[in-house]
Amino acid sequence: MQHDFCRRHALTTPIVLAPMAGGPGTPELAAAVSEAGGLGSLGVNYLSPKQIEEAVARTRSLTQRTFAVNLFAPESTQPLSGNIDAARAFLAAFHSQLGIASPSLPEHAGENFEKQLEVVLGLRVPAVTFTMGIPSPSAIQNLKAQGAYLIGTATTVEEAERIERAGFDAVVAQGSEAGAHRGTFAVKEEFALIGTMALTPQVADAVSIPVIASGGIMDGRGIVAALALGAQAVQLGTAFLCCDEAGTSPEYRQALLDAREDQTTLTRGFSGRLARGVRNEFIDQAEATDLEPLPFPWQNALTRPMRQAARVAERAGLQSLWAGQGLRMLRKQTAAELMARLKDEIEAGKQRLSTMG
Repeated sequence: MQHDFCRRHALTTPIVLAPMAGGPGTPELAAAVSEAGGLGSLGVNYLSPKQIEEAVARTRSLTQRTFAVNLFAPESTQPLSGNIDAARAFLAAFHSQLGIASPSLPEHAGENFEKQLEVVLGLRVPAVTFTMGIPSPSAIQNLKAQGAYLIGTATTVEEAERIERAGFDAVVAQGSEAGAHRGTFAVKEEFALIGTMALTPQVADAVSIPVIASGGIMDGRGIVAALALGAQAVQLGTAFLCCDEAGTSPEYRQALLDAREDQTTLTRGFSGRLARGVRNEFIDQAEATDLEPLPFPWQNALTRPMRQAARVAERAGLQSLWAGQGLRMLRKQTAAELMARLKDEIEAGKQRLSTMG
C-alpha cells in the first residue's frame, strides 16, 4: 500500500487529517497525526495572517514531519446579496437568548485571501490544500516554485479533471457523506452529492494524479475499501473530532456521541454554503422559515457571534456541529492511539480480504 502519495510524504499510514477550520482542528491535532505517520492538516481559512504564522509555528514546534495548511479558494467568496434585514431579524431571537448585541454584518466577511497566501508562501509550508475552487495560475505557480505540494478538492469528475489541468499534485474526492462544507465549484452543490464509493473510482479512472478518498470513512475497513477503489490515501475529519487534541467543545463532542447516522443533514443556514452537520435547534428553525440565507461567507460572518456565544454558553443547539455520516463509529482517545488503531484495522482488513480468495 506504499503508493506514490505516501512515499512522497513519508507516510507510514495512508491517512490525511481533514483541515477542520473554526475550532476542531488544532496544531496539536495536526502534529499528532503527522507524528503518527499520517499527514496532519491545519484549516487556516478563518485566521488572520498573524494567527496563521502562530499556528504554523506551533505545529512546527511539535513535529518535524510534513503537514499541510488549507485555504478556501477565492472564488468561494460571493458578493453580498439577499434580504439582510430579514436575516438579521431571524437571528435576533437567538442573540436575545444568549444575551449578546443585535445581529449586524461586519464590513468584511472574512480574511483577505491574498494576504493569507502571502504568509503561507513566506512560511514555505510543505503542502497546501484548497477547497471550494482553484486559485489563480499565478498563485499556483508561486506555490509550486517553492516546492509546495498542492492538493485540490473535487466533488465531481469534472472538478477533478480541472484540478489536474491546473497543475495540482493530488486531488481529494469528497463524497456526499463528508462532514462540513462541500468543496463543489463547477456545478450547483445539490448536483454534486455523489457518494464516496461511487465518486472515488470514477475520479481515479479520470486523472493520473493521486486520489485521496474522503467522506464517511471512519475505520480500517473504510480505508481498505477506498484503497481498493483506486485511492492512494484517505482523508478523515469526523473520526478525529473526539480525540483529546481536537478543539471540539464538550457539548459538541457529546452531541456527536449521542447522534445516529440518520441525524446529519445538509444545510446552508449557518454559512450560506451547503455543509453537513448534526441536525439541531438552529437548523430546524432555519428550515421552518422560507428565509434564504445570505451567500457565503456573509451568512457565516452574520452567524459567527451567535455560534461563538453558544459555545461559551455550552448550547450545542446553536452551534454548527459539522460531522459526516459515519459518526456512530467515533472513538474517544488520543490521536496517536486512533492512528495506531487505524493502522491495525487496515492490516486486519487486508488479511480478511486475502482469505476470501
